[in-house]
Amino acid sequence: MEDVSYVVVFPTIFSKNKIPQLIVNIKKILKIQNQEFKSVKRDGDIILVDANDPVFASSTINLLFGIKKIAIARQIKNEFQSIISEITTVGGNLLLKGEKFLVRVEGTTKGFFPKDIEIAATSSIIEKKSNMGARPGTDENFDKLLYTYLTKNYAYVCIFSDNGQGGIPSQNKNTICCVYDEISAISCFETIKQGYDSKIIICYRQKSELMNLVKMINKLIPRLVKQEIQLEFFHLKINQSGIKNYLIFINSSLEIMLHEGKSNKLSHVSLALSPLIFSIKFIDYSIKRVFQNNMIPIIPLSGVDSKLFEEAKEIGLEKQIPRLEKLFMINSDEIPKFSSKDVDFAIKTKKSVTVKIGPNNIHDILDSLE
Repeated sequence: MEDVSYVVVFPTIFSKNKIPQLIVNIKKILKIQNQEFKSVKRDGDIILVDANDPVFASSTINLLFGIKKIAIARQIKNEFQSIISEITTVGGNLLLKGEKFLVRVEGTTKGFFPKDIEIAATSSIIEKKSNMGARPGTDENFDKLLYTYLTKNYAYVCIFSDNGQGGIPSQNKNTICCVYDEISAISCFETIKQGYDSKIIICYRQKSELMNLVKMINKLIPRLVKQEIQLEFFHLKINQSGIKNYLIFINSSLEIMLHEGKSNKLSHVSLALSPLIFSIKFIDYSIKRVFQNNMIPIIPLSGVDSKLFEEAKEIGLEKQIPRLEKLFMINSDEIPKFSSKDVDFAIKTKKSVTVKIGPNNIHDILDSLE
């Protein structure tokens, strides 16, 4: 049988009952990013993508949520000797002189155990690649992982693999989220990751903030799996200095979200609040405001602790982590009142921008706002 290479998508444990939706999303994002593919199909608990360019396709697919791991792998028959031979060949191509390797096999076997393949393939690589000085490593100490996944009929020997984003695919639960700083961008990222079909609005105080906000938005919108995205921008005239003004800004942004959410008949409101940063009193106030407007609040950051910094890196905020750390220093039980006049003014400044997903999104958005 001739080797066939696929992009292999491993769903998260939370997505295994949502594989049909994940397949739909994979097809959508490949089409949006102009990545050609022949088929997207299922083999047991994994998804196989036959793409013209597996490297670019795997990178594109890995923007999606609901994925534990993604790999480029060769498909062969699920037969003991064939698997060992293929792992030995792949290992020989991937290993550099003196590297330590780890053979890991998982999945469904027929007449043998995954451990049998691991032992036999490790011995074969040592024997046939002795001139390279390659030697087996341990779970804690290795240079290259040679991973193979077995289904009922086939084995997938990985040439390359990368971790996915986790989460679950979109579940058609609509919500609104507002991006106004780094913590709100991470909250929006987490909202999409938790399966909500999110409408994103942006609130800003000074035009100088727009470049940074648009850069963050540009990292979020490809994950919505839509060809076109409608964004709304609102200018809130609130002083930028001091914790009190920051809390007023958050409350004012919430009022705009409530207004836009009701206008668009959305059922949920995503609040960029965490008990690690804000007082319970402040969070309770925001939740009550949402219920008072007959909508349902969600707090995607409520269970996120230090992982918040990992999410920050994922949307390109490595340099902003010191600013995030400063937010953890907020120590105020105050619930400063927002100005209805300021909120009404901001709603009148609304600017809608339609974004077609592409390489020039940042410039296109900023040009549309001028």
